[in-house]
Amino acid sequence: MTTTEWGWLLYCLLITTISFIHLLRIDYWWVRIWDFPHTQLAALAAIGLSGWLFFVHDYRWPHWLAPAGVTAAMLYQAWLFWPYTPFHRRQVIRQRYPKGSQPVKDDPNSLLLMTANVLMTNTQCPKVLALAREHKPDLIMLLETNETWKRQLEPLEADYPYRILCPLENTYGMLFYSKLPFKDHELRFLVEDDIPSIRVDLELRSGHILHFYGVHPQPPSPTEHYRSTERDAELVLVGREARKQTGPVLVAGDLNDVAWSHTTRLFQRISGLLDPRVGRGLYSTFHAEYFFLRWPLDHVFVSHHFRLRTLRRLPACGSDHFPILLGLTYNPDPKRADDIPEPEGDDLEEAREIVEKSREGY
Repeated sequence: MTTTEWGWLLYCLLITTISFIHLLRIDYWWVRIWDFPHTQLAALAAIGLSGWLFFVHDYRWPHWLAPAGVTAAMLYQAWLFWPYTPFHRRQVIRQRYPKGSQPVKDDPNSLLLMTANVLMTNTQCPKVLALAREHKPDLIMLLETNETWKRQLEPLEADYPYRILCPLENTYGMLFYSKLPFKDHELRFLVEDDIPSIRVDLELRSGHILHFYGVHPQPPSPTEHYRSTERDAELVLVGREARKQTGPVLVAGDLNDVAWSHTTRLFQRISGLLDPRVGRGLYSTFHAEYFFLRWPLDHVFVSHHFRLRTLRRLPACGSDHFPILLGLTYNPDPKRADDIPEPEGDDLEEAREIVEKSREGY
C-alpha cells in the first residue's frame, strides 16, 4: 500500500473506533467524552468513506474493513439522530387553540420557562435581562451564576417574588426566579457537596401543582471530573423522584450530557419523562461560538401531563451556551399515559449500581 492508502486506512479505523468506544460501560472521561460529538463524527466518517473511495482501490482483506467501518459508523450516527428529525413520532404533542383566542392570556394552565447557562465569566448580563423582559417567562433558571450575576440580576426581583438564589464561585451557582408561588422548595446537594440542585413545588394559575427540578451536574472531562459516575448518579436520583410523582413534572438544566447518550436515555426510562425535542430537532445549545462543535447539552424533560406551545433556542447572550425557551400547557390526556418511557432489561440494577458507586467515592 502507498503512504496515501495507509493514511486513509488509519484515518478510517480511528474514526470507526471513536464512533463506537462510548458503548463501553466505562465511566472515565476519556471514554465518556465521545458521547458528545456524534454529529461531528458522522461528518468525519463521511469524509473517510469519500476519501477511501476516491484515493484507494484495494478491497482485499483486511483493507475492506476501513470502508465497512466508516459506513457502519455513519449508519450508527443516523440511528442516534433519527429521533430528532421531523420524520420521527413526537413525544410531546402540540397544544392547539381555537383561532382568534389569546392562549397565554386566557389559559391559566400555561407556563413559560427560560433556562440558560450564562457562563460565570460572561459580562453581558444586560443581554440576559433583555431576553427576560422580551419574553416575560413565568420561570427563569440561570446556571453558572456567582455573586456578581446575582447583583446584576436584581432588577428581575420586582417581577419575580419567588426565588431560590444560590450564587457560587465554582461555576455551579444557580439562580431560580418564579412568578408562580412556591408550595414547597428545597436547595439540595444530592451527590457532591459543592454541586447544588433545586426541587420546587409550584402552583400554576389554575391551582394545579407542578413538581420542578433544576440540575447542573459536573461533566466528565480532564478539567472537571475524571469520571461520569457522579453526573449519572444525580440524574438517576432525580429520575427516581420524578417517577414517584403523580402530578405534572418538569426537569430542566445543563445536564452536561447529550440527548442521545446512554445516560440520558436511561434517565428518561427511569423517570418516565418525555423529551419535547423528539420529532422536532436537536436544538443544540453548546458551543454557541463554534458551529462545528455544537450539540444539545441543555435539556427540558416533561411528564405526559403537558402539551407543547413553543420550543425555541434563543439568541446568544455572551455565553458558550444558547438559552432555551419552553412554553407548555397543562392538558393531561389519559391516553398519553401509555407513552411513558419504562425501564428496560437491567436498567433498575444499573441505576442502583451507579448511585452506590458514587457514594463509595472511588
